[in-house]
Amino acid sequence: MYELIKLSPSACYIASPAKIGVYVPGDGGVYLIDAGSDKDAGRRARKALDEQGWTLRGILVTHSNADHIGGCQYLQRQTGCKIFAPGIEAEFTRSPLLEPSFLYGGYPPKPLRHKFLMAQPSECSPITDADFPEEVKAIPLPGHFFDQCGYLLPDGTAFIADCVSSPETLKKYVFPFVYDVAAYLETLAALPGLGAGMYVPAHAGPCEDIAPLAEINRQSIERAAELILGLCAEPRCFEDILKAAFDECGLTLDFQQYVLVGSTIRSFLAWHLDNGRVTAEFADNRLLWRRA
Repeated sequence: MYELIKLSPSACYIASPAKIGVYVPGDGGVYLIDAGSDKDAGRRARKALDEQGWTLRGILVTHSNADHIGGCQYLQRQTGCKIFAPGIEAEFTRSPLLEPSFLYGGYPPKPLRHKFLMAQPSECSPITDADFPEEVKAIPLPGHFFDQCGYLLPDGTAFIADCVSSPETLKKYVFPFVYDVAAYLETLAALPGLGAGMYVPAHAGPCEDIAPLAEINRQSIERAAELILGLCAEPRCFEDILKAAFDECGLTLDFQQYVLVGSTIRSFLAWHLDNGRVTAEFADNRLLWRRA
């Protein structure tokens, strides 16, 4: 773990639970793509760079989930590097309390205020900043999170963050985290057309052809959507739908899964409602969802 894997003279990644990309322009300075889950991940990433004699110039954030920005504060304090992130992701990087607050829908209790959902704050600049490496192309990849993007390097390597998961992860967790279902499906459809020579997902192996993995993820989303629709055959409130989904899939609910899967199921319900597949009605002071 945390070994440096070279893909090309200018593209590498540091093996970790959420891959840390490395862009090597060739003049001794490098850019990380994301920074791992915590201070220790940042420390080990820096060690990998030091062993190559590279100087960290900046961190290009794909999105602001804690497992991708957890090492940012440490690296910024140690090296003075700039951090760049797209849109809303920059705000979450500056104020990481926003992530558990968004997931919980209010001020998050202590069981949600931990490093897996809340990183340490970092100074952050937009990807339009003059110091952002102009030869790197930011590619919008919405759906998983607000303004998630990938980065296409000049050599054709694309770091595509969390827009796909491995088949093993999909089987284990059933519900990959999705913020905007419609945008997520559009991103999956667009991935093969990016024209990259190598795709590097954060939570799956690198590949030259992303189409098969994108299709596996699309099918997973369709199965989850049908499951939730089926659970709305009779009027149900959200808590009952969540319990039924966990029972159906053999999963065990805890605080973290309550907000992660719960948020995803709410997104599916919103998508179904917007497309006329379910109705939402208030009865006895409860919001009930029912298949249309």
